[in-house]
Amino acid sequence: MVAKKQQIAVIGAGLMGHGIALTLARAGQYVAITDPMEDARASVASRIQHSMKAMGVGEKDAAKALKMIEVVNTTATAVQKADVVFEAAPEKLELKRAIFAEIEAHAPDTCILASNTSVMPITEIMAELRLKNRALGTHWWNPPHMIPLVEVIKTEWTDLGVAQATFDLLADAGKTPVMVQKDVPGFIGNRLQHALWREAVSLVENGICDAESVDTVIKASFGRRLAVLGPLENADLVGTDLTLDIHNTVLADIEARQGPSPYLEQLVEDGKLGMKSGQGFRTWTQAEADDVRARVTRHLNKLEGILID
Repeated sequence: MVAKKQQIAVIGAGLMGHGIALTLARAGQYVAITDPMEDARASVASRIQHSMKAMGVGEKDAAKALKMIEVVNTTATAVQKADVVFEAAPEKLELKRAIFAEIEAHAPDTCILASNTSVMPITEIMAELRLKNRALGTHWWNPPHMIPLVEVIKTEWTDLGVAQATFDLLADAGKTPVMVQKDVPGFIGNRLQHALWREAVSLVENGICDAESVDTVIKASFGRRLAVLGPLENADLVGTDLTLDIHNTVLADIEARQGPSPYLEQLVEDGKLGMKSGQGFRTWTQAEADDVRARVTRHLNKLEGILID
């Protein structure tokens, strides 16, 4: 049984931090959130409210959640009575290390320390802590208040009880946590995702098809079943013998380079940065980019509704 009204600190009030805060507040936990940027602190309550509205949270429930969140000016104030701290700063190693040094200077020794990162090794982030046994990673997926998965990443130092308590807190908040037993770059989800992306880039780079065709193939075929049928379930469904036969034929021809694609590197060098610049693998108008974002939001809201029902 997870205790309610625990003291949670969220360090970073951006896209990830505000979503983490609202998720835990809706689950009945007290949240103190801070950010070094005054504008971020000033706007975070309205952004949390807007996100809950977009999720279809009623006004009464939204108001109840907002009452559980306090915006504070400093990290020291946020963590001084914390049971758990979630750091949600930009993906810069030295910045994260500096934040955790400050957290450890002001938080109780019993406080669990969690870094939110999508690919950075948690071991490197926590290496300079005095009490490494109470530190771990939690990779929330973007947007964190709508994507169920949170990867809980243990380091060689993490106490099993700390990892389990974090897992249980997330599950109680309605997330779908998974335990990552070894701290490797990218954890589970991003290693799988970017293995797919590497091959997708390679198909375009080698003239096999264009970028739109790659996206169409995924969305119109196996992408439709991925939400209900994972790859290893699928392998068992079709048979491991058939899976082996396919691998014997195709794996030798799949992209296996260890570094980034030169095609991708050239796109970045040419300033073709995707939707934000109007061109990446594909060309985008502002209206087309807005439509993609809206389509993703509608889809996630629909899934959230199905989960709630």
